[in-house]
Amino acid sequence: MAKRIDSTPKADGFRMPAEFEPQQQIFMIWPERPDNWRDGGKPAQKAFADVAKAISEFAEMTMLVSASQYQVARNVLPPEIRVIEMSNNDSWVRDCGPTFVINDKGGIRGVDWKFNAWGGLFDGLYFPWDQDDLIARKICDMERIDTYRTEDFVLEGGSIHVDGEGTVMTTEMCLLSEGRNPKMSREEIENMLKNHLNIEKVIWIKDGIDPEETNGHIDDVACFVRPGEAACIWTDNKEDPFYETCKKAYETLTEATDAKGRKLKVHKLTMPEVPVTIKGDFAIDEVEGTIPREDGDICIASYMNFLIVNEGVIVPQYGDKLDGLALEQIRDMFTNKKIVGVNTREIVYGGGNIHCITQQQPKV
Repeated sequence: MAKRIDSTPKADGFRMPAEFEPQQQIFMIWPERPDNWRDGGKPAQKAFADVAKAISEFAEMTMLVSASQYQVARNVLPPEIRVIEMSNNDSWVRDCGPTFVINDKGGIRGVDWKFNAWGGLFDGLYFPWDQDDLIARKICDMERIDTYRTEDFVLEGGSIHVDGEGTVMTTEMCLLSEGRNPKMSREEIENMLKNHLNIEKVIWIKDGIDPEETNGHIDDVACFVRPGEAACIWTDNKEDPFYETCKKAYETLTEATDAKGRKLKVHKLTMPEVPVTIKGDFAIDEVEGTIPREDGDICIASYMNFLIVNEGVIVPQYGDKLDGLALEQIRDMFTNKKIVGVNTREIVYGGGNIHCITQQQPKV
């Protein structure tokens, strides 16, 4: 039986492990919303299936899917991928799923952050989001894992990256946004992170690169590669729409120290040469309560939105001239891992990427 715990992970000796630590399984949610995914979600479903298959080489893989799409997903995905029916509003399990925390005694619990679709009624992306806000608890119930619930604190998993040794990185653009926790000060937000991730230091990067989608999640900008080392997006092209954001993020990280007092080694990771944009002929339903996707909108195509999963790294590819360079740079960061590229343009059209659509359960 899974129960709610009226405490905090830090008080109970639990911490959020880094993504590069051992993992038991990965969760995803099958896409289907015709007001977000073009052509009834069919191109996106193929891309999600490709990502899931790539992940399954390195960890157990569970796909959550609505009742109406269960048979579709089950027929598309290979038998080694578990398919479970679960109600949802959309397919961003990184943000609505649980953040798992572990202790040094083989214990595991989940943090069930309050979810409001990246801004609630202030600037959220869709309404309602009630089923998504239940995903974290349902996953933990299914796995018989106890949970902590932050009923008065909104957070998404894509807005944080930890090193597993006391440091978290995030963006001011996201965590200090009006649609999340407007009544909380920066210090109060830091304390929530410290108590629920069991960290000691927060590295604040000013901006993300997707102000319209997630208010600038960190997982498009930077991550920890290993203790004392980070990766950060970069471009030398001053005409790139994200040039200034890349530069400032890199400067922040190179000047930062982590919770252990180490000055970070920062690896540069290229941005695509040509921005990915929405095409006018995309068949996307217009529905009241959902942000429309319009011709020419710049999509957030970042190679940083990869997933580290045990002995592999699953990396976005866009059919861009710099796809190969991104793979080489990531291979240099993870010399002992297999680097697997997956074309994810269709996922980018819907507002996210590989890291956004996955959530890892650590191995204990």
